[in-house]
Amino acid sequence: MASVLRIFEQHGLVSLFLGVLVEQLGAPIPALPFLLLAGARAATDGVFGLQALGAATAASAVADAVWFFVGRRYGRSVLELLCRLSISPHTCIQRSELSFARRGITTLLFAKFIPGVSTLAPPLAGALRMDFGTFLLADLAGTALWAGGGMAAGWVFYGEVNRLTTALENLGTTALVLLVGSLGLYVLWRGVRRLHIQRKHRATPSLSPQDVAKMIDRGEPLVIVDVRSFELPFLARIPGAVRAPLNEDLPARLATIAEGVRVITYCDCPDDASAAKLARKLAQPNRPAYVLAGGLSAWAAAGLPVEAQ
Repeated sequence: MASVLRIFEQHGLVSLFLGVLVEQLGAPIPALPFLLLAGARAATDGVFGLQALGAATAASAVADAVWFFVGRRYGRSVLELLCRLSISPHTCIQRSELSFARRGITTLLFAKFIPGVSTLAPPLAGALRMDFGTFLLADLAGTALWAGGGMAAGWVFYGEVNRLTTALENLGTTALVLLVGSLGLYVLWRGVRRLHIQRKHRATPSLSPQDVAKMIDRGEPLVIVDVRSFELPFLARIPGAVRAPLNEDLPARLATIAEGVRVITYCDCPDDASAAKLARKLAQPNRPAYVLAGGLSAWAAAGLPVEAQ
């Protein structure tokens, strides 16, 4: 541990740049300790503080630019990939998309302070075809606020930061073992929690797009519910689907569905998580509820009809 701290003392700007870059690229390595150390050092070296702020901002901008163009190239698929690593995939994409729908560029100014949105904001901006120049300016401003906030905390509490680093140096390799162990437990907890949520979603009854299409052709009584948000500009939906997103009250017509009518929910998110959550909410002993397996993407891929919204 002492060697790590000495590396920061000798190569502070490079360490800070790499620490922020690796975190913003998606590695589970927090950049906050680097920002705190930089802020504590800036309390006695103002020039270093300005250089550190520039290094942190540049590192984050590089990573965000990479994710921006990945999002522009691969669109929603990269968002789904990132959300599959999230503990709450049913809110991961939805939260970020709603933030962009409601606040636009302002989202980029504060994205790094919002868990979940921070990871998805750059690729989402690319997927939504935001102008790169506009994105870069807003992202730089937001990154400077985030990095400056972390460094400001280190500057204000530089005495405590220095005492903590001294204590860690005295502990030597024991401190490194404790930190690695804590990180391992955190990753394990995330994994267990993620598996628990996945198991719950997969336990919800589902129907394939082909099965639902056959039910429609036979004229069976059913209600198809679109779980996606009202505020997002989706181009297509399953014909006749009712909009009832998770973040809104259910329409009155869903509360008065006749007995025996099947409810089929669908979304466009990892593991059909939003649809599964609403299906569990709507299911009654006399009103079965199912998830459309694969959501709208699977429906369209099967060559089934969609209609403009």
